[in-house]
Amino acid sequence: MSIGTTIYRVIDNIERVICSSLLATFVVILFIQIISRQLFNHSIAWSEELSTYMFVWFVYFGASYATKLAAHNRVTFQFKLFPPRVAVWSEALADLIWVGFNSYFVWLSYDFVFNKMNLFWKSQTLGFPMKYVYMILPIAFALMTFRILQVNYYKLVKGIDIRDPESLEVEKLMDSAQQSQANGPASQNDPKSPSQNRVKAGVHHG
Repeated sequence: MSIGTTIYRVIDNIERVICSSLLATFVVILFIQIISRQLFNHSIAWSEELSTYMFVWFVYFGASYATKLAAHNRVTFQFKLFPPRVAVWSEALADLIWVGFNSYFVWLSYDFVFNKMNLFWKSQTLGFPMKYVYMILPIAFALMTFRILQVNYYKLVKGIDIRDPESLEVEKLMDSAQQSQANGPASQNDPKSPSQNRVKAGVHHG
């Protein structure tokens, strides 16, 4: 395995690894805090604040991971009214607007964190600068922008349509329901049922 392939795999799965690590860590910290408070009547002062910050980072990295899976909630029923090619490019245009919004927010958050934020603003119990907490804003939105472009590259260039597994299951259920509704009237309008055919055959042979 080449170094480039290894780096690509790490970058391609960075949100999943970070989210898993953050989730496991702050759950363990909160569990220890509960045990310490209930059994030893001692509260760990920094545990809840650190868990809160870790949860914030978990949410933002999770949003980027959802972008990679094309799992964000979005209104797409109007695209089904278009021809397939028009629908694909309409979704790409909507994603381009999303990229523009994210890029603008990356610039705003970067300017806020590194230029306008008070450097003496620190967390209450941990004591480190809050700048490091708010750094997740430009990082997460830059990652989301990259994932949007990645999904559209797979879709428009390689012809790979990345869809959320849950949305695919919903589409399959809707298609099967439409097929059953379409087949229902046809079977009801059939003038000759098997039982009628058997009765007629019995009368003829009699």
